[in-house]
Amino acid sequence: MSSTPPSSPAPAGTAEPQAAAAPRAGLLIAVLVGAAFVVILNETIMSVALPKLMVEFDVGAATAQWLTTAFMLTMAVVIPITGYLLTRLSLRTVFAIAMGSFLLGTLIAASAPIFPVLVLGRVVQAVGTAVMLPLLFTTVLNLVPADRRGRTMGVISIVIAVAPAVGPTIGGVVLDQLSWRWMFWLVLPIAVVATALGLSWIRNVTEPVAVPLDAPSVVLSALGFSGLVFGLSSLGEAAEGDPLMPPWLPLVVGIASLTVFVLRQIRLGDGALLDMRAFRTPAFSLAVALVSVSMMSLFGTLILLPIYLQNVLGQSTLTTGLMLLPGGLVMGLLGYIVGRLFDRFGPRPLVAPGAIIACVAMWGMTTFDATTAIGTVIAWHVLLNIGLALMFSPLLTSALGALPRRLYSHGSAIVSTMQQVAGAAGTALFITVLTRTTVAGAESAESAGDPAGALADGIHGAFTWGAVIAVIAVVGSLFVRRAPEPEPDAVEASVPETTGTH
Repeated sequence: MSSTPPSSPAPAGTAEPQAAAAPRAGLLIAVLVGAAFVVILNETIMSVALPKLMVEFDVGAATAQWLTTAFMLTMAVVIPITGYLLTRLSLRTVFAIAMGSFLLGTLIAASAPIFPVLVLGRVVQAVGTAVMLPLLFTTVLNLVPADRRGRTMGVISIVIAVAPAVGPTIGGVVLDQLSWRWMFWLVLPIAVVATALGLSWIRNVTEPVAVPLDAPSVVLSALGFSGLVFGLSSLGEAAEGDPLMPPWLPLVVGIASLTVFVLRQIRLGDGALLDMRAFRTPAFSLAVALVSVSMMSLFGTLILLPIYLQNVLGQSTLTTGLMLLPGGLVMGLLGYIVGRLFDRFGPRPLVAPGAIIACVAMWGMTTFDATTAIGTVIAWHVLLNIGLALMFSPLLTSALGALPRRLYSHGSAIVSTMQQVAGAAGTALFITVLTRTTVAGAESAESAGDPAGALADGIHGAFTWGAVIAVIAVVGSLFVRRAPEPEPDAVEASVPETTGTH
């Protein structure tokens, strides 16, 4: 790592980018991408196991979905702190924290005797995953020149979008031959190898800066994000008649805490836990909003399709996983191609068509019922993934590339936080609509001897909500433009100084 010339000081927490000259930059990013793929894969690997786990642990769909929701909820709580961690600690130390947490959580989940312990394992896993995502983003932004970020972010989009998409497939293959515990036992040695390689090869590309941690911001962030997602998830449990508390209570606490949190971050300025000045950049704000809508569609679909395929169409876990594989593979194949197209043409020619394709696919999924052909399900799922692939990489690159370097770590944390909150909210929304619609139609369905019909109606209702949300993404995509690469010195001079805690 080279020293920073006195005449051009680097922003706090960053080192001068050396992507063009550093021979180890590609290796470093490859290690982080590989490790990130392993940890993010676990975000959805349990989705195909939900029907079996519902029977084994005697829990309903709204409770079982906490295996996914708790994972994303934990990430949403932890990720805001990563901006501080990436400023305060070295890259190697942050990597060790991420992978150490993931390994511990995997071990807990693999040996869980009861459902709450399994959820605990998922929570500890999620702590590691939460740290890994902003770590990867910040490293790329510091090492890769602006004119090559599109293709690099295209590879990262494979991690962010494809790993969750192929998670159900891998889970289905494992469940066909082994128990659900092997989904963790098989991942454990792979994660150990990734950790060992990372600790051996990773070198620091940032300069740690001793900054204080604002404890009230941490508390407000945790209360805000957890209250919001917990409240949304409780709506599904309320539909089953067994909520832990009235759903409105955590929702009110979450919204109020987030409001105070945002106001405090604005007041703290340079001392903020999560620097809200990133939202002063219009390209960043719009891209974050569209990524959030896309994540709602992706995770809502990934939680619904296994339930629909197994409980309505009567498919096995193996068949379910294999049916979801083509969509994940298509997204992976398009990731790098879309990144190169972004470098050449910018985001708009990709994002707008992608949003339209995803919207058409979501409306197509509203036609699913108890007689839908397997080929039709696969076709709509593949089309959805094509649309999302055209959106993810350009939006992520536009969002982060529009920021000045001093906001890279905070921008990465904001993007990652919003992804997980949106994913958890999408999962909660889809499951809530599914549960409420199914419960409402259960009496007539039972009298007709067709309980699967009530579930099919619930699936239809949930996908309808998803399709409406997709329309919002289409409208927003029309306003996407390529943002000019900011000049750090000019941006720094244009932003008024704000008294903080540094």
